[in-house]
Amino acid sequence: GVAPRVAPPGGAAAPTAPADGVAPAAAPPDLVRLLLVASVALITLVAFENLAVSTAMPAVAEDLGGLRLYAVASGVPLAAGLVATAVSGAWSDARGPRGSLLAGIVLFSTGLVIAGLAPSMEILVVGRAVQGFGGGLLVVPLYVLVGAMVPAARQPAFFAAFSAAWVVPALVGPGVTGLVVDHASWRWIFLGVPALTLGVSALLLPLLRHIPPHGSRSDPAVRHSRLLLAATGTGAAVAVLQVAGSQTGSEMAAWVVPAAIVAAAVLVLCLPPLVPAGTVRLLRGVPSAVACRTLLNATFMTAQTFLPLLLVREHGWPVWQAGLVLTVASVAWATGAAIQGRVTSTAGRDRLSWLGPLLLAAGTFITAGATLEAVTPWIVVVGWALGGTGMGLAYPALSVLVLQATPPARHGRISSSLQVADALGAAMGLAASGALFTALVGTGGTDAYLAGLLLASGLGLVASVAGARAAAPVVG
Repeated sequence: GVAPRVAPPGGAAAPTAPADGVAPAAAPPDLVRLLLVASVALITLVAFENLAVSTAMPAVAEDLGGLRLYAVASGVPLAAGLVATAVSGAWSDARGPRGSLLAGIVLFSTGLVIAGLAPSMEILVVGRAVQGFGGGLLVVPLYVLVGAMVPAARQPAFFAAFSAAWVVPALVGPGVTGLVVDHASWRWIFLGVPALTLGVSALLLPLLRHIPPHGSRSDPAVRHSRLLLAATGTGAAVAVLQVAGSQTGSEMAAWVVPAAIVAAAVLVLCLPPLVPAGTVRLLRGVPSAVACRTLLNATFMTAQTFLPLLLVREHGWPVWQAGLVLTVASVAWATGAAIQGRVTSTAGRDRLSWLGPLLLAAGTFITAGATLEAVTPWIVVVGWALGGTGMGLAYPALSVLVLQATPPARHGRISSSLQVADALGAAMGLAASGALFTALVGTGGTDAYLAGLLLASGLGLVASVAGARAAAPVVG
């Protein structure tokens, strides 16, 4: 799925203080440890499910016969999560994190059960939407709880642990998933997680009894409601575009074109409040950095979603073997991130903003070679390792660039914009590539995959341009 998140999701109160702006009182050490264990366990489960589904989807589509909804099943949780992040932020700010956290756990688990028992691809998409919404609801309160209960000096260690919670699932998740799918059933990828989620949630019950009293929010209610409405409209519009894209072809329903036009109009109206002014126009500095993150995730998620299907369906690879390609990308991502962490010069870090996307574009283009009969499918491993390295170089570098160029008082808002950019880019990339795939998959051959991978590679090149403009000095 989308990259490991280390910035607090948008909409919630800043993680360094509770909603009333008062520094958190030191919680008892036992509660702090319990919060760390339970939070990391929950994020690990969300991360595993995120990566496992990418590996298992080829088997799911084959079993349920819903190839036209393949991209929708991968993209709709992102759109639902975008809405849920805003809802959870508003909920946590207004009434504290308890309700959002509990609702998120219930909906996340319910969605997994629906998907695991789904008799058709349509029902699976519904389950994935519920799962994505629940996941969005439960992650935001964890950041709020850290801000409310953990002393400031210990908070960096918590957020580092949240980021590290993605590492093990990234390394072992795809391989384990492949073995489960090949030797049992893809349904266990969904049905095995709810029991674990509810078990981990039991650890949170003692914490919920010790949540500090919730203060009043200082932000204007009108502005908060506007952001909530904008995020909801954006998520809904993206979901409609994804479903509309799955209807392309000779059997396209009459409602598709009008619905897509309305959804596009809603997206144009709702997106501006969620991102810095000038993001769409690639203005130099922060707006281009946010645009670069959007395009990076569009490129990465498009390829990450369709490469396993290409290898399994067209080249006959077992699911576990195709899953290892995702593991290679995860290792390469971590390697790239480690390399960028050692780059300290301003010129060097500025270079990462365009070099990373360029490597991702090149790697994605190389993977497209697997659609040609004369090229070995193992080229995907080489290309996707290069792509993962590019993501590792650029993704954290852009976060640092944005935070350094933004006043501290606006760090929460710009972190929210980055979260929106990540989810929106991935969801829109899947909507566009899904429409291409649905339109071409019936023609036979590998043209449907080639079109999607070339589209993704092109988006990566535009991301490189945006990255260069992000690092360029702002004139005037």
